[in-house]
Amino acid sequence: MSSESLSLHGRARRRPADAAEPVSSLLRQRRRQAWLLVLPALLVLAAIAGWPLLRTIWFSLTNAQLADLTQSQFVGLDNYIGENGVMRDPAWWSAVANTLEFSVVSVTLETLLGLGVAILLNTPSRVRSLLRAAVLVPWAIPTIVSAKMWSWMLNDQYGVINVILQQLGLIDHPLAFIADPDLAFPTIILVDVWKTTPFMALLMLAALQMVPSDCYEAARIDGVPRWRVFRHITLPLILPGVLVAMVFRALDALRVFDLIYVMTSNSRLTKSMSIYVREQLVDFQQVGFGSASAIVLFLLISMFTLGYMVFSRRRMQGV
Repeated sequence: MSSESLSLHGRARRRPADAAEPVSSLLRQRRRQAWLLVLPALLVLAAIAGWPLLRTIWFSLTNAQLADLTQSQFVGLDNYIGENGVMRDPAWWSAVANTLEFSVVSVTLETLLGLGVAILLNTPSRVRSLLRAAVLVPWAIPTIVSAKMWSWMLNDQYGVINVILQQLGLIDHPLAFIADPDLAFPTIILVDVWKTTPFMALLMLAALQMVPSDCYEAARIDGVPRWRVFRHITLPLILPGVLVAMVFRALDALRVFDLIYVMTSNSRLTKSMSIYVREQLVDFQQVGFGSASAIVLFLLISMFTLGYMVFSRRRMQGV
């Protein structure tokens, strides 16, 4: 092979590396520009959320009292793992169990019902727009208002729910849905399902509308049954949207406070982690101990969020 041919062959082999260099440079420039655009938002977030978080961490390491925050002493991790720490408090673990049960049951029911409502709303109909607006009414009502409204309707003395059930012959005497230990927690879950299912349906409806219509047309021409179309076409395509909706709802359910507090206040049988934190901070005025429990709650939610991010990244890389 001549020297000229070797020279040409060498330049041909170097071209991909030479071409890749401008691409990588452009990519670095775009990443740098993206960080510059996001930096103001990160600074605002650090000022709004970062400083209160750091202050809460500091309080959790002291024995601060709400009456006088200046008179506090450093106690290290005693509020966490000490003899009277939050990790050794049976009431805390009871609140954790209540919160996890509430989150798992409510999110599961809301996902299933929301998917059914989304499929129904995605079906062509003359009143589809009216149905979409009507379905969103429970979600649009503030949580405190809906909780108080349901508390009145479920009252065993003057509640309309007991009257209707008695007239239908389903019960022979009024039931104390909120006061009965066996009925209080399921009642709260059902009220939450009533309120939040429209939110799940709205997110899943958006995912359904992103499915290409060509897939359904091809399946209809081939005579594929509807349940197989849903299983092999619809569900795989909307699964990322469903997972995002479940994560958003799970994060909200893990920090539930207003619904349970309005309906049952500080009841031990329904106390969530957020209510436990509020009880320590406000009722008992134990700022140090309450801050420690708040940090533990924050860490649990952060671990859940990071776990989902790792799972979704691996799933996307697998695809």
